[in-house]
Amino acid sequence: MDRKFLKPWDWFEREEPRRGGLAARRGEDPLARMHREMDRMFDDVFGGAMRPWGETGTDLLLRPSMDISETKDAYRVAVEVPGIERDAIDLTVDGDDLIIAGEKRQESKEDEEGFHRIERSYGRFRRVLTLPDDADPDHIRAQFENGVLKIEIPRREGSEKPGARKIEIGG
Repeated sequence: MDRKFLKPWDWFEREEPRRGGLAARRGEDPLARMHREMDRMFDDVFGGAMRPWGETGTDLLLRPSMDISETKDAYRVAVEVPGIERDAIDLTVDGDDLIIAGEKRQESKEDEEGFHRIERSYGRFRRVLTLPDDADPDHIRAQFENGVLKIEIPRREGSEKPGARKIEIGG
C-alpha cells in the first residue's frame, strides 16, 4: 500500500516526540509498560489522532487534537484547545514550521479545596507543523472561537522560505 495516500505530506516531520519513553520504571507493572508501548505504536502510525489530550502510561501531556484539510486554494488546520483563553495561545511561523504553543492553567480559589479526583489536564503544549512547499506563510490567518483555533494557510506558487514571524489570532 502506498503510504503517501494515507499521509500525503508529513505535517509532523519536525514535531518533538511525546514524552514517556519505553525504559522500564522501577516497580512498574508489565501490563502498564505494554499499554504504553501500544499507545506509542498507535501514535507513530496515526499521529496521536486516536487519543485525546491525555495520558501516555503515567505521563500526562497536553497535546491538542487537530484536523488538517486542504482545498485547491488553501490548507486548513483546526486545533481543539478547550478551556484555553485566546491570549494564552502563541502562533508563530519560523521558516517552514508553523508552531502552535500555549498553556492551560488550573483555576484556583483562595480557600483550599480538597479535590477527590482530577481528570482535566493542565500545563503547556506545543505542536510543530512542517508546512508544505506550496504554503504561503506570509498570508496565514487564524481565528479562535468556542475552544477551536482555526488556521487558514493559503497555497502559492514557488517555494520561498521566509524568516520567523508571529501571527495575530482574531477573535
